[in-house]
Amino acid sequence: MAHFGSCFCGEVTIEASGEPEAMGYCHCASCRSWSGGPVNAFSLWKPEAVKVTSGAESLSTYAKTPMSERQYCSKCGGHVMANHPPLGLVDVFAATIPSLDFKPVVHVNYAESVLRIKDGLPKLKDFPAEFGGSGEATPE
Repeated sequence: MAHFGSCFCGEVTIEASGEPEAMGYCHCASCRSWSGGPVNAFSLWKPEAVKVTSGAESLSTYAKTPMSERQYCSKCGGHVMANHPPLGLVDVFAATIPSLDFKPVVHVNYAESVLRIKDGLPKLKDFPAEFGGSGEATPE
């Protein structure tokens, strides 16, 4: 199965093939600031599953930290995805690929949350242990 998406103006288009490795919500200050919202919905993919299908020349990257290379359209500023080299994964923002049946399984960096969400999903203080975090849960 393939999912297609684009930046805000449609200049940069992408295709994500198969199924994401994980889906959830991030509450860290960086994701909140970048997304402009109180929480960011993510879908993590293997890099080979995500392709820029047009507008690559308009895709710009900003890396505040080595953890995230955030990519956006230089024409409209629309966010597209973030490469996470230490994790070996690409985060395609859930809103970027509207055909994805978004089924979140976890909240990460919930200790930084500014919007409490009571949805029954696990709330991790930071990241899962396999991604270098503590893996500790925090109360809703």
